[in-house]
Amino acid sequence: MTPDRVAAATVAARGAGFTMSCEPDTGTLLAVLAAAVPAGGRILELGTGAGVGTAWIVHGLGGRTDVEVVTVDNDPRVAGVAARLAWPPHVRLVVGDAVEVTAGEGSFDLVFADAQGGKWTGLDVTIAALRPGGHLLVDDMTPPFYADDHHERKTAEVRAALLGHPELVSVALAWSTGLVLSTRHRGAGQGV
Repeated sequence: MTPDRVAAATVAARGAGFTMSCEPDTGTLLAVLAAAVPAGGRILELGTGAGVGTAWIVHGLGGRTDVEVVTVDNDPRVAGVAARLAWPPHVRLVVGDAVEVTAGEGSFDLVFADAQGGKWTGLDVTIAALRPGGHLLVDDMTPPFYADDHHERKTAEVRAALLGHPELVSVALAWSTGLVLSTRHRGAGQGV
């Protein structure tokens, strides 16, 4: 059963002609990961779109208000669709460049990278923003998902960077639109 907030965001996305929303399988996994964020934690979503992924995150948090959710999109029109939905006060929508916003926002327990910024460009900034023990979920990593060679090359580069990163434990999941799930080693970035 689709959660009410997710259904509302999906309807809003369709009404706006936005077709790149978070898939239900990915959203369900995102909700599971959000539920595991510790008290006082922070979640970053790169690629708000019309708010479907954000809705899955909020669903995963249940009634919790002790976790800050920051969601970023560089397209004011699409982000405006998400902004018109009802969000709890601990959810903050930001319109801007994902890499620049990430660099200035501190660290996070969960990052959902569903946009080119912070994934194809600035992946190092995204990883640096991930707290030790934190999770990074990267979406749209199935090579056939993209029709042209450039996109397939970028996807392969991101996958290789995540799977080979010395501070991450990662797995490529041939599921939904193709995901890479990474956890940053505890002690990473601390000389351990």
